[in-house]
Amino acid sequence: MFTLRHLTSDDLPRLRQFWIEHWGSDEVIARGNVYRPEQVEGFVMEEDGEWIGLLTLFIRDGECEVTSLDSLREGQGIGSRLIDKALAEARARNCRRLFLITTNDNLNALGFYQKRGFEMVAVRRGALNESRKIKPNIPLIGVNGIPLRDEIELEIKL
Repeated sequence: MFTLRHLTSDDLPRLRQFWIEHWGSDEVIARGNVYRPEQVEGFVMEEDGEWIGLLTLFIRDGECEVTSLDSLREGQGIGSRLIDKALAEARARNCRRLFLITTNDNLNALGFYQKRGFEMVAVRRGALNESRKIKPNIPLIGVNGIPLRDEIELEIKL
């Protein structure tokens, strides 16, 4: 049985370690912004205390940005449930939109988000070159051997 709950301040050390393990650093970078665990809120999916899914959000000025989404067990609806929870949170907080950034190599994510109602609204060509100035460990080659260059913004208007 999966449990879905809000992240709490007690989760910060675990969130920091999770990002290091799954994102290569305790910072997430999107659109030139640096997000740290203490700046975000979100939801964790657990099974017997084990984190099997995580979604983090940054909410500001009527916009709700998904800063990270991880499902450690694909095909079980974890990512979908986390997105549904983020949508509900964005609506409850009167956000105009829920949006996120992914990269040009992340073909699975592009499909996943579009199936859930997200639309592509911007491509930032070469954005990862700028991000590497902040976070040099971002690889040059991404998923499926695709050069990692661009950010793609997707949104759902609320």
